Amino acid sequence: MLRRLYDWIMRLAESPKALWALFLVAFAESSFFPIPPDPMLVPMVLANRRRAFTFAAICTLASVLGGILGYFIGYGLEGLGTSILSFYGHPEAMAEFQKMFAEWGLWIILIKGLTPIPYKFVTIASGMAEFDLKIFIMASIATRGARFFLVASLLYVFGEPIRAFIEKRLTLVTTLFVVLVVGGFIALKYLF
Repeated sequence: MLRRLYDWIMRLAESPKALWALFLVAFAESSFFPIPPDPMLVPMVLANRRRAFTFAAICTLASVLGGILGYFIGYGLEGLGTSILSFYGHPEAMAEFQKMFAEWGLWIILIKGLTPIPYKFVTIASGMAEFDLKIFIMASIATRGARFFLVASLLYVFGEPIRAFIEKRLTLVTTLFVVLVVGGFIALKYLF
């Protein structure tokens, strides 16, 4: 099953729909969707390395726009924001997060935007904390851009050996990715 999914994503990377699919996943992940765009970004770059930085730019733009949606969910639709945070198992963290924002603000966005801690938590909480929107957007561009361009750069430079490793050990790579995603949610639960 993993092999079929991987092969499908590799074929999708060459299709005209690839950019839209990547955009939608990156957008949704920043505000409500649980899966980050990396499972699409990595194989797409490996399938078409000359477009690595285009893919990274699309992930960055979509993630920032989705982050703005998440910000406004937290800012103007607090009930929905609380529901989303509750779904991810962390509704009670808002008071603690707002205290942290008062003290560390920008640093929280910069650090959490690069980690496996779900970014949607940061975007919604930033809106609830009424963090400065311009600073939020600039920090989101910096962190999300750094993350996606770092992944794309590494795959661009080391593409073929990494592709061979992934294709040879697809189950191991998938398991490690799932552990990272789940670990991000667990870290979120215990850090706040």
